[in-house]
Amino acid sequence: MKTSTLWHGCLKAAMAALCVVASVGMVAFPQEAAAKKKKIGIQLYSVMGAVQKDPAAAIERLADMGYNTSELVQWGGDTKVFGLAPAEFKAICDRNGMEIVSTHTGIQEDPAKEDEVIARWRQIFETQKACGGRYVVIPSYGVDYTEKGVQQMCDYFNRIGKIASEYGLKLGYHNHSGEFNKLKDSDKVMWEYLVEHTNPSYVFFELDVYWCTKGGKNPVDYLKKYPNRIQMLHVKDDFVIGESGTIDFEAIFDQFYANGMKDYVVEIEIPGWLRKEHNAAGELLDENEIMERMFDAAKQSARYLAKARFVK
Repeated sequence: MKTSTLWHGCLKAAMAALCVVASVGMVAFPQEAAAKKKKIGIQLYSVMGAVQKDPAAAIERLADMGYNTSELVQWGGDTKVFGLAPAEFKAICDRNGMEIVSTHTGIQEDPAKEDEVIARWRQIFETQKACGGRYVVIPSYGVDYTEKGVQQMCDYFNRIGKIASEYGLKLGYHNHSGEFNKLKDSDKVMWEYLVEHTNPSYVFFELDVYWCTKGGKNPVDYLKKYPNRIQMLHVKDDFVIGESGTIDFEAIFDQFYANGMKDYVVEIEIPGWLRKEHNAAGELLDENEIMERMFDAAKQSARYLAKARFVK
C-alpha cells in the first residue's frame, strides 16, 4: 500500500513537471515564431555577383540567414530581373518566403528622346508590378548642382512619379553623401530642395542613413523633419551593420517606426580594403572569394538586426 502510494505520488509529480515544461514551451514557441517573422530586408546589390551567377542559390542562402524582403537592381531600366523574366525571379523569391518590395533603376531625362524614355519607364513599372513590389527607386542621378538644374530634376521626378502612380507604384530617390552639400548658387541643401520641390503624391525618399551621416547630417533629424516623405531606409555601415558603432541605428529605427513606416533594406557595399586582401595562397581575393565575404557580412548583419530589440 505504501509502495503504491509512493508510486502514485512520483507519477503525479512527474506529470506536474511535464505540464510546467509544456507550458514554458508554449510560451517560448510564439516568441521564437515572432522572432522568425521579424522584417529584415536586403538590397540584392550587396551580393549582386552571386545573384547574377545563380539567382536561386543566392536567394535561398539569404533567406536561410533570415532575410525575408528584398530590393532588386535593374540598371538603366533593364526589364529582366538578374537575367530572368520577372515571373520567374518572383517564383524563386516566393518559394523562399522573400517579398520583393522595391527595385533600383534609373533612366536619365533626355528631352530629345522623351517618348523612348517614357516607354522604358512604363516597361520598368510593368516589371515591378509583375514582381509584386511597391516602389521604384532611382539610386543616383546626374544633375548640375544649381537651383535651376535641381528644379528640372524635381520636375522630371514629378512627371515620372505621376506615371508610376498609374501602376499603383511610388517613385523614390536614394541619396549618397553629395546631396547633403549646398547648391552652387544658393544656401539650400540639395537633398532638402528635392524633398521640398517634389510632389508627395508621386515622389518619396529612401534615406541611406550611412551616406546621410557621411554627408554631415543626422538621419534622425531628417526623419523628424520629413516624417511622411522618407518611406524607406537603406541600413548601411562601414561593412557589417552595427559593427562600426558610428551610427545610432536604435534612434533611427525608433523614429522611422514612430513615423508609421516599416520598409527598410540592408545594403553592404564592397569596401576598398576587401579588394586588397589576399587569400591563403597569397593572391588577391577573386570574385567568388569576395562574394563569400559579402555573404558572411550579410549573415552577421542579419544576426545583429534579428537580435536588436528596436527592430520589429
